[in-house]
Amino acid sequence: MTLILHRGAQEASREEIGEIPIPITTRSYSPVAHGELADSLAKRAEYLLPEFSLHKSQFGLARDGQQLFGVHSFRNGSTDLALSIGFRNSYDKTLSVGIAVGASVMVCDNLALSGDITLMRKHTTNVETDLNSLIVTAILKARTAFHQVKADAQSMQQLPLADDEAYRLIGLMYGRGVISPRQIPVVKNEWMEPSHDEFRERTMWSFYNAVTEALKTTPPRIIMERHLLASKVIANVHSEIERAEA
Repeated sequence: MTLILHRGAQEASREEIGEIPIPITTRSYSPVAHGELADSLAKRAEYLLPEFSLHKSQFGLARDGQQLFGVHSFRNGSTDLALSIGFRNSYDKTLSVGIAVGASVMVCDNLALSGDITLMRKHTTNVETDLNSLIVTAILKARTAFHQVKADAQSMQQLPLADDEAYRLIGLMYGRGVISPRQIPVVKNEWMEPSHDEFRERTMWSFYNAVTEALKTTPPRIIMERHLLASKVIANVHSEIERAEA
């Protein structure tokens, strides 16, 4: 799974997320239904991105269903990447509605998010109206984010990376707060012995996927932020290397 991770969340079906009781609406609090959020994203994306088709949807629940984490993946003929829309929601007021866009690697479901998380900070009385605009904005950004990730991936595949350079980058990833101490050996192991043959070439792309593989054990509530930070750090390092070689 991509956003449905090993720590703190359990895989769920669309039917199961729809069975979680929705909190009562009050004067100051208007919940967003888990199922409604998932369905709205999928339907709006299929309408606004006609060149893409829904490939699969993944959902996870935490805190007895009070927190939702999910991702929709869309394909347009690309064999290596899918356009992805990640999202989260809560009924216990612990998380705002959040949507992030980017791509996922088809062979392993590793996520490569781009940009920022679009947030609905409070479940206020106007949340339903604002959510429609939020979803449309996020989806319109998705196409650009996908093509940017695809271009970056192709560029990183052409950039060789030696072991010592990878080890230094592991330290940078830890120092910048992308990975935790427990994830450091996961990145190293995935770099030295990739779980997928596609990443055996010693390139920046292979290293990036080693990092995103390790991020699968990140607590769900911060997974989108960590993926975005990983993308930002990798992009900065990539740019620095290219400038140095120019």
